[in-house]
Amino acid sequence: MHDYTIPVVLGVTFGTIARLMMMRTDYRQYPTYPQGRIIHITLGFMAASIGAVAIPSILSSNWAAVTFLGLAAQQFRDVRNMERNSLQQLDSMELVPRGASYIEGIAQAFEGRNYLVMFTSIVTTLVAIELGMIWAVAAALVTLVIDKRKMTGKELADIADIEEASVRIEGPNVYVDTIYIMNIGLKADRKLIAERGIGMIVKPKNFNSIVTVANLGQRQAMLHDISAVFGVYRDSGEPALVPLAKRDMNDGRIGLLLLPQQKDADKIKRVLQRVLVLDSAIRLPGEADKTAGR
Repeated sequence: MHDYTIPVVLGVTFGTIARLMMMRTDYRQYPTYPQGRIIHITLGFMAASIGAVAIPSILSSNWAAVTFLGLAAQQFRDVRNMERNSLQQLDSMELVPRGASYIEGIAQAFEGRNYLVMFTSIVTTLVAIELGMIWAVAAALVTLVIDKRKMTGKELADIADIEEASVRIEGPNVYVDTIYIMNIGLKADRKLIAERGIGMIVKPKNFNSIVTVANLGQRQAMLHDISAVFGVYRDSGEPALVPLAKRDMNDGRIGLLLLPQQKDADKIKRVLQRVLVLDSAIRLPGEADKTAGR
């Protein structure tokens, strides 16, 4: 048996385990089951294999083999583009779309997770070669913990407080608490909103959070996640029954008008708290240098 066989096998094994651990089909229904999962597990296995053979190639001075790392990075960028294009086409079929920001976040996540798989397999293989199998398993477990932490971002509950609010209809105008949502002309639509509508208020915890929740992509992510879990009481060609999110210009609060099939305010609140904060919506401005330009 070749000296590098066991380290490479360990690297591929734990790299694939890392991808399986990061693979999760949840209320967002992506990746789809089973075809989408098969595609991403296969890509994860390929990433683990490339990462595992990189270290033996370097130690053997086989520099030509190392160029596969660069090819892999290009391949994973292509995967990101593929995911983006696929989701953009599917998004037009959604009653409540994800939005461009949400789709870009999903595409970035799948690209980044392949790099985490490569990181896991590289570390495992290197430790197995230098220190032995037991230390390699320990290192692999540590990298799996790191992968788990890196794959999870902030949730809406980390940056904002969420509470239920009343839906008011004054003439043709619809309000959630004191936040104006829209103008509804048809009495039948106003009646449906009065019967089926649920209002939620998202209160940012600080100034940075105000900017983040104000992002249109972040607001659309809230509406889509609620609709994905609880359904939406509308059909195509009914613009008056589209869930909406509007901002209070004075304090930065976001008012959500939701029309779920399952009307349960407590459950809706819990799902809202778990909505992911999109990378494209995060704003963390630093302090300006007051002496600059003097």
